[in-house]
Amino acid sequence: MAKILLVEDDEFISRMINMRLTLRKHQVELAFNGQQAVEKAPAGDFDLVLMDMHMPVMDGHQATRKLRESGYGGLIIAVTASVMSADSQKAIKSGCDNYISKPIGADFEDRIEAILKSSELHLD
Repeated sequence: MAKILLVEDDEFISRMINMRLTLRKHQVELAFNGQQAVEKAPAGDFDLVLMDMHMPVMDGHQATRKLRESGYGGLIIAVTASVMSADSQKAIKSGCDNYISKPIGADFEDRIEAILKSSELHLD
């Protein structure tokens, strides 16, 4: 079980991802824009931040850069509707550790768990 901060402005997508992760026994906290993510991530002791890249108030690129500039070293995964390689690379350049494309597939939970397991291996 992981503690996950889900940053997603679309209420339907947020509820759907939250439900899918909760069914896998993960603890999920929600943020609805990048500014909320910048406020919640450092204080939350999260195993993973799932960061939408296109949001109002502050987008995921800005939020990730701010988190990294402030010293946040936690795992941040971009969740982006763009499958363009340039956009995925922009997320990585912003400070994301990896990315998952929307629409999320049937293997979403397995991918999240593989990413979490991989990060644990790197910490040992």
